Amino acid sequence: MHRYITTGLLLLLALNTTWFVWHSARLGAQGLAADNPGDVARVFFDDTFLANAAIALHMIAGAILTIGAPLQALPFLRRKWPAVHRRLGYTLFALAVLTGFGGLVYIGANGTVGGPWMSFWFAVYGVALILAASGTVYYAIAKDWSRHFAWATRLVILAVGSWIYRMHYGIWYASTGGLETNESFTGLFDQVQVFAFFVPYLLIAEAFLRWKSWVQVIRHRRFATRR
Repeated sequence: MHRYITTGLLLLLALNTTWFVWHSARLGAQGLAADNPGDVARVFFDDTFLANAAIALHMIAGAILTIGAPLQALPFLRRKWPAVHRRLGYTLFALAVLTGFGGLVYIGANGTVGGPWMSFWFAVYGVALILAASGTVYYAIAKDWSRHFAWATRLVILAVGSWIYRMHYGIWYASTGGLETNESFTGLFDQVQVFAFFVPYLLIAEAFLRWKSWVQVIRHRRFATRR
């Protein structure tokens, strides 16, 4: 039953990200190919190739990662097709590194629309994404499945972070009309959002992982006592 629930939730998550995946990948490709990138979106500029290429890479790789990470975590994929799971894992690792790297280069070259506060937290997010992907692959190679699962859990959360960011805004605008937000992303809600789209979810995941580890220790002790 646990596997069925997990599978259902992951599929639902992947399905709900499809609109963002299409939007992000399409926008990144348009910005990269346009003669006047600044007309495509405010994150692009007409006279800055490096920043444009970096953000386009971030958007396209990130789009594939957003839907790929939940699908990669499906229990039946790991059990029935471990070779496919392994190959997809390496692919997602590369996508995560490209996504994080692209974002970091863009921030370094151009900054973000919200200024230093947003740049700092978005950079933290990019570094965290790369570290989570690295940890996931490292412990898979080491066959330390407990730590592999922990890092994979963190990676899935970070992989859908951009989607969460936009969902937060959608819910906030629907419920408050955009209170404490502005076009410069310097409102109170904007300033909280730059870390609220991933930090609280990582903390919840850490609590779950610690609880899971504690339960396993208790079960092991009980089993050892019975023997």
